[in-house]
Parts: sequence; C-alpha cells; structure tokens
Amino acid sequence: MMTSPLRFALWSCAMVIAWFSGHSVCAQSLQVRSPNGHLTLKIELDGTQQATVNLSRDDVVLVHFTLGLQFGDSGLFGQRLKILESATNSQDLTYQIAVGKTESARDRHNELSVLVEEASAAHRRLQFVFRVFDDGAAFCYQIPEQPAMNEFVLTDEHTRFEFPGSPTAYVLPLKNYTTPYESYYQKLQVAEIDSDRLFGMPLLLQRELTSDQSVWIGLTEAALTDYAGAYLSGVAGEPGVLTTKLSPLPGRSEGAKVLGTAPHASPWRVMMVGDDPGRLLESNLIFNLSDPPKIEDTSWIKPEKTTFPWWNHYVLEGVDFEPGVNTATMKHYIDFCAQHNIPYHSLDGLDIAWYGGPIAPNGPTDITTAAPSIDLPQLLDYAKQKGVRLRLWMHWRALQPQIDEAFALYEKWGIEGVMVDFMDRDDQEMVRFYHEMAEKAAKHHLTLTLHGAYKPTGMERTWPNVLNYEAALNQEYNKWGNGNSKGTPPTHNLDIALIRMLAGPLDYHQGGMRNVLPVNYHFRDIAPPVQGTRGHQLGMYVVYQNHLPMMADYPSAYRDQPELDFLVQIPSNWDETHVLQAEMRKSLVIARRDGDDWWIGGMSGDDDVALTLPLAFLGDGDFELTMWIDDPESPPTTVVQKQQTVQSSTQLEFNLPAAGGFAAHLQSVGR
Repeated sequence: MMTSPLRFALWSCAMVIAWFSGHSVCAQSLQVRSPNGHLTLKIELDGTQQATVNLSRDDVVLVHFTLGLQFGDSGLFGQRLKILESATNSQDLTYQIAVGKTESARDRHNELSVLVEEASAAHRRLQFVFRVFDDGAAFCYQIPEQPAMNEFVLTDEHTRFEFPGSPTAYVLPLKNYTTPYESYYQKLQVAEIDSDRLFGMPLLLQRELTSDQSVWIGLTEAALTDYAGAYLSGVAGEPGVLTTKLSPLPGRSEGAKVLGTAPHASPWRVMMVGDDPGRLLESNLIFNLSDPPKIEDTSWIKPEKTTFPWWNHYVLEGVDFEPGVNTATMKHYIDFCAQHNIPYHSLDGLDIAWYGGPIAPNGPTDITTAAPSIDLPQLLDYAKQKGVRLRLWMHWRALQPQIDEAFALYEKWGIEGVMVDFMDRDDQEMVRFYHEMAEKAAKHHLTLTLHGAYKPTGMERTWPNVLNYEAALNQEYNKWGNGNSKGTPPTHNLDIALIRMLAGPLDYHQGGMRNVLPVNYHFRDIAPPVQGTRGHQLGMYVVYQNHLPMMADYPSAYRDQPELDFLVQIPSNWDETHVLQAEMRKSLVIARRDGDDWWIGGMSGDDDVALTLPLAFLGDGDFELTMWIDDPESPPTTVVQKQQTVQSSTQLEFNLPAAGGFAAHLQSVGR
C-alpha cells in the first residue's frame, strides 16, 4: 500500500462498530484532494458497511453518492464491505490533441484506489478508483481477477447521487433506451425528476450558493468501451435522489446489461465542476479520462467543411436537369465545392441511399455498389479532377455485414470518410460496434461521423478519426412536424451548446440560409427554414465544437451572399478555446484560436442581450477584427460587416437582438 500526506489525506477508524461473521470492524474513511486543494472526495464505509462518497468544494458538499453493482448470478455487491487495501497516485502530464477544441491538454489529478471485499462466503472483491482534478472528479468500478467472479452478468449498477442545496437541473427526458437523444431539454428542480422516466446525459446542475454565486456541475460518463451506456432516473419516495440506469442488452429476458470476464472496468462516472457553465465547456476532463490515441500518424485526418444535400431534399435552382440522387446533381455540388474551396461533398439518399435499394433494415442493400442513377466511377474521377473528396452516408445495418470489404474499397476509391446513421442504441453490443467502426475506419484512413448516435464519451481521443457525434435534436427538425412542432428554436440551439456539448463534439445541420424568427416559423421538408437570424447561424460555426461542419443549404443559397467568405474560411479544428460569456438560455459567446488567428461566435436566445467582451486572451500587438452581426432594422437574413483594429486591452460592446448572433475574425497585423 502506497500513501502520501499530499495525495492521501486521511484514513480514520470511527467509533462505529458493525458485526460481520462474528468479527467487529470499525467504519473506515479515506479521502483525496484535487491538486489545487479546493475539491475533496471522501469515501466512507458507514454502519452497514456500504460505500458512500462525498465530493466537496471548499468544505461545501456538492454531491453525495453511494456505490454498488448488481450481478445476476451472485446478487448485490455494495454492503457488508471492508477495505482490504488502498493506494494513491498522482499525475501531471501534457499531451497533444490531433482533433479537438485545444491543441493540447493537461491531465493533472490525484487518484485513490480502494480494494474492498464483502463479508459473504464468496468474499467477492471490487476496486473503486477515484480521480480528482481541479475542474471535477470521476470514479469507476474495476472487477479484479478472482475465483468468485471470473465470468459475470451485470444486471444493474446501484450508483445513486444526491445533490444538496436543491439545485436546478437541465435534463434530457427520453422515451426509452432505443434513442438517438432527439429530445428537448427541460429545466427542473432535482426533486422534480421522475422515477418513471429516463434522462440522458450530460445532465447540468446549478446550485446557488449566494444571491450572486453559483456552482455548476456536469454529470456524464467517459471511456465507454465494453459496457452499457448509462442514464439517470429519480428514485420513488426519495425526491432529489438520482439513480443510474444501464442500457439493456437486446433480446435477453434475464435483464443482462453487461457480460464480461474479469478483469473488467466500468466507464468513468464524471462530475465536472465550475463557477460558470462556460468553465465546463472549456474543460478537457472527458479527454483526460479516455485512452490515449491508437493512431500514430494522424496527418491524414483533416477536419473540414462538407456540403450535405439531403437536408434540402435535393433542391437546386437554375439547372437543366432533374435534381435528385443522380450523377448530374452530385457534379453540380462538386463544382460548387471546387469553386469555393469547400473540401468535401457528401453522398446521401432520400427514400433510397446512394448505394441503391431500400434503406436497411427494410431490405437488402450493397454499400459497395452505387444506385443505378449514380455513375460512381465517373463521379469519383470527376471529384478527383476538381480536388474535392467524397464522403458516404450509410445505415449501420447495411455497414455491419460488409464493414471490412466496404472500408477497404472506400480507401481504394479515395473516399474521405463515412457518416453512419440510425444506431439509436448504446447497449454493450452497440458500444463494441462503435469501437469496431472507429478502428477499422482508421485502418483504411477513413474519418467517421456518428449520426443517430449516443453521446460522446471520449472515444475521439482514442480514435482521432472520429470527428463528430449527433446525439441531439438537430436542425433537421425544422423540416418536419405538425401543428405543435417547434423545430429547433434559438433557446434549444443554446441548450445543445451548453449541455450536450459538455460531452464532446457535435454533428449539427448548420448553414441554413432561410432565416426566420421563431414567431414566423413553419416547418417545411423541402428547402426548410432555420430559426434565428443569419448572425445566429454564423455564430454556430464558432460556438459549436463541430469538426465536420456542414454547409447544408444548396449552392445557389450561398452564391452572392456576403457571408460566404466567412463560411469558407472558418476553421474546423482549434488550438485554444475561451468561453467569454455563458448564460443559460440567454447567450453564449466563445473565442477559438487557429494558429495566429482568433474567431469569436455568439448566439442569443429569446431576449435581446447587451454584450461586453474583454479581449484579454489576445497576444501582443494589433489585430484586424472583421465582424458579421445582425442588423435589427433589417430582415433576419441580413447581417452587416464591420471592421476595426483591436488589442488585448479592447472591450467590445454591442447588442444582440433576440434569436440573434454574430461571428468575428481577428487577424494579427504584421505577422
């Protein structure tokens, strides 16, 4: 056992006596602090010898949780425990990030590992591992090799959370475990979270400490590799208590959630902590808890923009052919990409996919052969001549049986990457398939976007070719609905950024040019509108961490628009990120650096916002600022362009209208 006064702060034997198998033991407690000393995590075995944990910041308890696992063959593991041994460790390293919101991250944490054994005859053992960072904490379960539990069937995880102080929660209610996370966020008190409903993560909480001071907690998971995805629900009769629910394996009546062989580890249960929701967005905690890259050479991975004709229902203007899933339409898009230096074009389908036949699972498909309406060899040659690379959409059920053959062929064709859709699950089998897709795509130099997907959990650190995940109610919902449809209003777009994006990068249908205010919104499938001003849409390209941002509208919607230069120039990968303002459902402003240049984007919600933005993050010297901002006296499709010279001492002061936004580019003068 390794101990250190800095890393391992306390072992105590309290005056609580419990009796196990005729022996008396005393309640035990251990604790570990964050490197800066503000966060403290303390684990205790209470009078029933159940493992309970508190996470505190400066002596204020933020989260109280209990630990336990339910096994189908050997019952609950969580009570009548004793600590056999513990160990501490510390780490402080900086690593490079190939694709992300920063070019590097610092992983500085203190760790406490606690091996416990139950008093039953089987004497099963479990290890709890805790890590405490300056911006949060995490824990996982590790099942060590042991005769009593070599192979296991996990039927439940009894991790239960309590949040003192009656915090406000921003939650994502879901109908069941078969879900693409396409729902609206709700604002509730923690005590109002139902026990008969399922809530997706991330979950964001605000606890008010004083009238002008709050602490924010983001709850999610990291390093989901060979386990079931986790959700949260309330507990009947215990308002304010949340319990973990695991996604069940399909087709198993015994309630199995995870099948495994020891040694085996759960994902990390993550608690991000900050004084402001913006600090949580800046955090690389999910990356720090995920496995290092398994790709040595990442030079072939190039995050960039892509056209995406599906969103418009293949609308084109001023052409002498019938638009659709055909060669002429794809050439038209390739010409547009080549003319405006847009690197990628995506082949997608409507009622049929680009690869022909009914879309799986409604019938057999072959993702190595194009639909008869597309001359794929001609299209591949045409795109190569124009310097544009193609991306391919596919249904996961079509991909799974052909993955090795298809990915090898796509590499031969020169395909840049694939979007895989309609998984709508995060049970253990699907989680394994995610990692299989990522690994095999990397083998064939393909990037991967996961649509109809579960939330990010850090796999993109391990496999940097994984550019994006959807896991959100996307702007495609402006296409569909009924008399009660609200599409994606600006407040939802802000919720997506401030809550969903805590987990990682976001695949979102960006770039709609038919901007309408929410009061004038009506859904339309063909050439749909987007809610919010033109500035609101432009701001998304900076605010959203999107490593494959779409230009989802049709070519003539962009031509002759003064904002086209901005859309073409905006980077898709970042060296540095600072959140300048974050107020739930009101406004969000983010500054991101690419090389010597900075980009700033902002979005507002239902109300006008007065912004004061310090530029202290800039380096020395002058910067030429170009801003695209809404003109409140003009239609919502209109922005005005402003320019000025700024320095790090400059404060930008301006107003955003409701449902508005802006984007800005800052170029260093003289470099």
